[in-house]
Amino acid sequence: MFTWKKLGKVFTPCGGTERPWLKEFAQAPSSLLFDDFVRIYFSCRPPADENGQYASRSAYVDLDRADLFKVKHVAKQPVLELGGPGEFDEFGTYPISVIRDAEVFRAYYAGWTRCESVPFNVAIGVAESDDGGETFRKLGRGPVLGFSPDEPFVISGPKIRHFEGRWHLWYIAGRKWKVVDGRPEPVYKIRMATSADGIHWERHNRDLIESRIEEDEAQASPDVFHANGTYHMFFCYRYSSHYRSHKHGYRIGYASSTNLTDWTRDDTKAGITVSEEGWDSEMVSYPHVFEVDGRIYMAYLGNQVGREGFGLAALDGDLK
Repeated sequence: MFTWKKLGKVFTPCGGTERPWLKEFAQAPSSLLFDDFVRIYFSCRPPADENGQYASRSAYVDLDRADLFKVKHVAKQPVLELGGPGEFDEFGTYPISVIRDAEVFRAYYAGWTRCESVPFNVAIGVAESDDGGETFRKLGRGPVLGFSPDEPFVISGPKIRHFEGRWHLWYIAGRKWKVVDGRPEPVYKIRMATSADGIHWERHNRDLIESRIEEDEAQASPDVFHANGTYHMFFCYRYSSHYRSHKHGYRIGYASSTNLTDWTRDDTKAGITVSEEGWDSEMVSYPHVFEVDGRIYMAYLGNQVGREGFGLAALDGDLK
């Protein structure tokens, strides 16, 4: 079992009058290391419109590399523009995962559109930055990974990595919509695609992580970290119904692999769960594992899937 020491909440969204688009939520943290700071990308929301609808945006906060609880800078504007009418990302960019490949900064993000019979649909887009990761320009108006016969909806949760000379994209794919108390709720599973160039993708077309709590378990945020000859995946999972609660809400799970495709799930090793009280007492979700100067950290969300911000935990020991 791994042991994560919770360090506390790092960032609370409060954009004020200067950043009205950053009113609440700091979801799906994803890191990028610089010489003297660690940039954490996340997704946030402005106030709801007159119909109670939200539009997610993506931003970042720069944390002092020597003290990750010291905020040095917050994005002055969203890092991505929303799509135009009818485009796949018209109503949101959430979540986002950024990678640096030599001098190229590339972002993979989930673009949201609204539907009529169900609340939303999602596909994955790609963008690049020419200003050091402060803003990104989309490489086209459509998704780089969209719907397919085997993955018909909710293609979301991208986590981009470069392993063994190839691009690897872990993501989630919808399996069904389940009506709970008159409300459609999505069920999605973790999947993977690989690429030689990060643009043209080969899907593996199978669920990677077996379900544990129920057949309709929903899984998200598959974050893969390589250490000591093993690939370690931290992810989150929830029940398919009444999951906006302590009992059925998100928890963090764990799986390991030696070949990136075959995974053995063992949630008892995850080493982190809800607190007895406070900002992460109802749920923990969307884990992101990263290393800074020899120490391994996990950024994660608490109650209401990051409405109050994200926190950090530090690993006690090694990933083995």
